[in-house]
Amino acid sequence: MLERYLVEHCSPTLASIKTANLFNMPYASWKELDGQLKSLKQQFAEKGISLSVVRKREGTALIYVYRRQKLKEDLTKPGVAEFLQTYGYENTDVDQAIERLHIRLEKGGNFPHEIGLFLGYPLGDVKGFIENAGKNSKCAGCWKVYCNECETMKLFERFRKCREIYLRLWQQGKPVWKLAVAA
Repeated sequence: MLERYLVEHCSPTLASIKTANLFNMPYASWKELDGQLKSLKQQFAEKGISLSVVRKREGTALIYVYRRQKLKEDLTKPGVAEFLQTYGYENTDVDQAIERLHIRLEKGGNFPHEIGLFLGYPLGDVKGFIENAGKNSKCAGCWKVYCNECETMKLFERFRKCREIYLRLWQQGKPVWKLAVAA
């Protein structure tokens, strides 16, 4: 079941056309899910992909699948560090930033909308979502778009095609770790 979730929710990241994806994974046994995650972490590591449980609840885990190098690049884009500082991020070191995100997710309450930056969303769209309380977007796909509508819609179409192709290949028997592109 974990492989299916990875293909359905993370194909653009596995194909290296998106920084990261996030999905909720239901589980009956934490020990079983943890074992599957450890195995996939080893297989994906050689391809530059990391998996992290960023929030765990009874029966469900929020799994973050990301390309470390792409995330590092995204977090050093102009304006990102200053923006994240307003949410208590002391720096943009990948591990420290993910740890801060993990803490914010575990606290509960409002979902931390800066998470969009960790998923490869443009800063303008993240700010637009926060400033507009999720309303008044130009369009929506994988996220709500406030800037560069045409360019982003083309990107959403690439993500959709990627997901379609990866799902078909996986259903034909190709293991998810073999679908992952090396960085």
